[in-house]
Order: sequence, then C-alpha cells, then structure tokens
Amino acid sequence: MMYRTVLLSTAAGAAIGLSLPAQAQTQARPGDTHRADDIVVTASTLRQRADETATPVLTLTGDELVHRRQATLGETLAGQPGVNFDNFGGGSSRPVIRGQTAPRVQVLSDASEIQDASRVSPDHAVVTEPLLLRGIEVLRGPATLLYGGGAIGGAVNLLDTKIPTAIPTNGIEGVAEGRLGTADDERSVVGGVTVGVGNFAIHAEGVHRSSDDYRVPDAFGEDRVHGSYNDTSTVSVGGAWVGERGYLGVAYTEQHSEYGLPGHSHDYEDCHPHGSSLHCGGHDHDHDHEHEHEHEEEHEEVPYVKLRSERWDIRSDYEDPLPGFERMRFRLSFTDYVHQEIEHEEVATTFRNKGRDLRFELAHKPLGGLRGTFGVQHAESDFSATGLEAYLPQSETSNTALFLMETLQAGPVRFELAARHEWQRIGSVQGRVEHNPFSVSGAAVWEAESGYSVALSLARSQRAPAAQELFARGVHLATNTYEIGDLGLDKETAHSIDVTLRKSSGNTHFTLGAYHQDFDGYIFADTLDRFEDFRLIRYTQRDATFTGVDGEIHHSFNENLGLAVFGDYVRAKFKNDGGDLPRIPAARLGARGDLRFGNFSADAEYFRAFEQDRIADYETRTPGYDMVNATISYRLPIGERSAELYVRGSNLTDSLAYNHTSFIKNASPLRGRNFVFGLRTVF
Repeated sequence: MMYRTVLLSTAAGAAIGLSLPAQAQTQARPGDTHRADDIVVTASTLRQRADETATPVLTLTGDELVHRRQATLGETLAGQPGVNFDNFGGGSSRPVIRGQTAPRVQVLSDASEIQDASRVSPDHAVVTEPLLLRGIEVLRGPATLLYGGGAIGGAVNLLDTKIPTAIPTNGIEGVAEGRLGTADDERSVVGGVTVGVGNFAIHAEGVHRSSDDYRVPDAFGEDRVHGSYNDTSTVSVGGAWVGERGYLGVAYTEQHSEYGLPGHSHDYEDCHPHGSSLHCGGHDHDHDHEHEHEHEEEHEEVPYVKLRSERWDIRSDYEDPLPGFERMRFRLSFTDYVHQEIEHEEVATTFRNKGRDLRFELAHKPLGGLRGTFGVQHAESDFSATGLEAYLPQSETSNTALFLMETLQAGPVRFELAARHEWQRIGSVQGRVEHNPFSVSGAAVWEAESGYSVALSLARSQRAPAAQELFARGVHLATNTYEIGDLGLDKETAHSIDVTLRKSSGNTHFTLGAYHQDFDGYIFADTLDRFEDFRLIRYTQRDATFTGVDGEIHHSFNENLGLAVFGDYVRAKFKNDGGDLPRIPAARLGARGDLRFGNFSADAEYFRAFEQDRIADYETRTPGYDMVNATISYRLPIGERSAELYVRGSNLTDSLAYNHTSFIKNASPLRGRNFVFGLRTVF
C-alpha cells in the first residue's frame, strides 16, 4: 500500500483540504483509491493539483486511513516517512514530525486550531476522533510557515465531515462501522448520516469506543501495560446552506474521554528546588528499599483522566465573492475544554482551556502573472491548572497575525513567496510578555515534461515562547520534572532549507526530501539537577540544528501489484559540541507491498527502527526493533450500496518495542500482536 505524498505550496499555511466528490465529503467509500497527482490540494484557496506544489505533504485518505486508524492521532500517523509519535499509554499520543512535537507541531481542524491541553504535556490527549476523519494531511518544512510559530516544526491538518459541503445526490447518505481489537479488547461503533433538502443539508455522526489495558510481549515482564485503557465517546451535529458557489455551515462537537496514565509516580511529589539544586527529602537511596517500593507500586491504583471538550465551528468557502477575487475562506471556532486527573477517586488536578480562533482568507484573481492569497488570523486562549500539579498559573494568550502568499509561473519554473507577521501577548500573575514574530519563505520549483520536479524552499521562521516556557513553576509528574519557566525568553528563529526531488508520472513514483533547520535561541528544558529519575529543569535557549532525510519510492508492476521502499532519519544536536537533543526518533527503513484483485485487496509492510544511541546526558539508549504489519480486505457489493470486511494485523512478530520519543518508554512499550476486525458500509 502506498502512502500518498502530495506537494503543497510554501504558502500552505493558509488552509488545506482535499477536493473530493460530493459523496466523499461524507465518508470515503470502501475501495476508494486516488493517485497522488489526481488529488487537488486547496492550499490557501488556490486549489493547486498535487503535482503543482512545492513542499511535500503526506496525506492519509480512503482505505489507507480506514485501515490504519487508531484511538489516538499519533498512533494513526505512526509509520509514515518523517512522522513518529510520543505515546503515553493508550489514551494519548502526539505526532512527532522530523524530530519535533508540541509546542512546535500544530494540530488543526480544517485549518482551524485545536485548542486543548496537549501542547503542555504528553499525557494530555489531542482532542480529535480518528474514526470520524475523512483525511489527514501532514505538512513539513517551510509549508507550515503561514500557520504560525506553533507550526515551526510541522502541522497536521484533520479533514472531517462535521459540516456538509455538498447536498447528497439521493437526498441521504451515511456510513456505519463496527470494530473489534484483540490486544486491547477494543469495541468500537461508528455512525454518520447526511440529509439534504433543497439547498440545506444536516449531518450527524458519532463514535463510541471502549478498550482495556493493552497486551505486550512476555519479555516485558507483565502481560499488559497497566493504565493503558481508553474509553471515548464523540458526537457531532452540523448543518449548512449549500449554493452553486459555496457554502456556509455550523457544527457542534462534544467529546468525553476517560483514559489511564501509566508510569505516573508520586515518589517525587515533595521535591522542590533550592536555587539550582534539587531537594527531595525523605527518599532513601537504599537499593533494597527501592526494590520493595517498585514491587508495591505494581499494586497501586493507576490515576486516570476524565476529559470533556465542547466545540463550535463556523465555516464557509465561497467562489467569486468580490470583484477581483476568486475565492473566500472563513473559519471561526469556540472551544470549552476541561480535564481532571483523578487519583484514588479524588480530583488531583484540573486543566481548563477556553479558546477562540478566527481565520479569514481571500485569493485574488491573476494580476500581472501573480496568483496569491492573503488573510488574517486571531486566536485567544484562557488556560489554567489547579490542584496537585498546578505548575502553570492561569494565563491569557492572544495572537493576531497577517499573512500573504504569491506565486509566479516563469516557463518551467514557478516561484513562490510567503510571509506572516504575528503579535502575541501572554499575561499571568507573574507578568505580561509580548513578542512579534515575523516569518518569510520562498521557493522555486522546476518541472520537467517527463513528470520529474525539483523544489528548493528557503525559510526564516520565528516562534514566540509558549506560556509553559515562560511561567511554569512546580512539579510535573507526567515528565518526572520540577519545571521552572523564564520570563526573559526571546523568540526562537529557524533558518531552513528543504530540497525535494519528485517523480509523479509513469509506473515509478517517488518523493525524496532533505532538510536542514538552524535554530538561533532554540527553547528547551535544561536539566539543572537530578535525583534518581526526577529532574529539576529550567526553560532556556541555546542554538541547535535539525538535519535529516525522508521519502518513499513506489513502483507499480501492473495495475494490481506494487512495491514501495521508505525510510527516514533525523539528527538533532546543540551547536558548539553541546550534545544531542532528547527524545529524537531513531532512523527507520522499510518496504511495503500492495495487491489488488477484483474486490480483494491486501498489503504487508516491514520496517526496522534502528537503535537510538545518540542521546542526551540523562537519557538511556533505546534498542532497535522490527515491525511487521499487514491488512486484508474484501469489498461486498450490496445493490447500490457497498460494504467492506477487513482485518488489520500489527506487530505480527510480537516484538517488544520501546519508543524513544516517549517520556515513559520503559513503562509503556508499544502494543504487542494485535488484530483489528472491521465491517464498514457506506450508503
């Protein structure tokens, strides 16, 4: 099975989405496939084809998405070239793009910010439901510039169906699906329906998932990861007016989730700093005592999260809105998010976030050979943490930005230029901080008639410090740290170069990318002192570099059989022999085969994750592992309807696999052998 790799213009920050037939706006149908160069990427409302764009974007849609979906976003994307995840049991995992994650990787809902608490800690879930998505797009390199500093390392755009953008052909269409998993005893039910009357359409969808602690190989010493369960319910209702030139719609989404927190330890909750030293009174260094405590801890109750998120979305896309303009795009969202961390059936810590996000774009008609788009974005967040782990004070963040992108075709070469200027204000009881990041990027794409293209992208991107990096002060048990922020932090600046070689026609397709990011004032958590596994950290700045390669080559032997080779590698280190950055994913190399014959399809993949021994001073090396996955599916024609029966097997060799990017890698290895059985129908 081939991952679709499409290319996105440097101005992809404006907004992206797949242009699909009306029925696909609801859900992908069983057996749907799309060639990468057939997909239209509506970047910044310019609607370029995939083979017209400059910077690589990975997309996961159709059957690939249906078969690879997991309970969390990070796990769903794991295995794509350049993309890893920082798992925290079965309830939370964030995407890691080219070695970087939150707060440098932005997760978006149809180009609008997802406002939750996932940026401040790896045990906080990204609020989304992969089982309800029609597509996922992963932006890397300079393409992320116009999404702001929070996407300086990458962006993930989630394409959903909560607001109808087309009237169902027969007045009604929908989807129903059931799933059963073996490793975690997953039981999931999915449903969605869209009804159209005249120019109005109403859509309703929902998911209920229940899963237990997942199984791991016997070599781990236990049969399951205690506290890795995940129970989630999501409901969304939306409606839209749909005309010949566009639509205007609104949707309400509510999600409730409960998931365990493996690896949580209260051994160090009384630790506190004395200057730059760490004091942990009452801890005994005696080896026997430590052994006894670890044995006792196995029987302790695992804390868990109870999460509730309510979100309103208003969206509109419109053709020819004003004289001189081709297209308008509008996004407005309101989020009320809260989660409680519960221990011994009592609320220990409560996190809240009330957020607003507005984005407006206009694409102008060709002007002197130039095509382009410009817009404005404004986001606000009221964030607070109260209770045992109240290491963050209540803070209010406001960010306003203007952005612009232009493209010019000159023979076989296309030139692109984009810029974004932000005004960010963050205030708390500790003080008020203001930063004004400015980012600019340019690209040149040379396209040959044979389907080959070479793209060179350059960018200067800036990111303002996040509230956590400025104001943190207190114990953070999820990462086993006492965090200290610094109000004196300045903007971090990245100078990036990205080279992409691509072939998009013929039997052989490939996308190969090489990149280098040079950071001035990279913000990181510097370890000041350490007691056992607990660290005293202070957010500070140091120059750093990220250098790597990723890509995939796919060859089709005929219309039924294909083979791909894929891999990625990233090296991240501080300058001036300052050592390696922590939790950088290891190199991977693998192969994948896909077969289609009538209503039957299958794929199998193998990849090797190599040992990671380039580690920070407080880390331990992570051994490599082999991963084997496979999928078999059969499409059942039922009159005008269609259904698909599929089984997805992962970690078929039952390898004990530790994820170097995880804060709790030793307490939460990856799932053991797992089979997911699914039955899906679209009508």
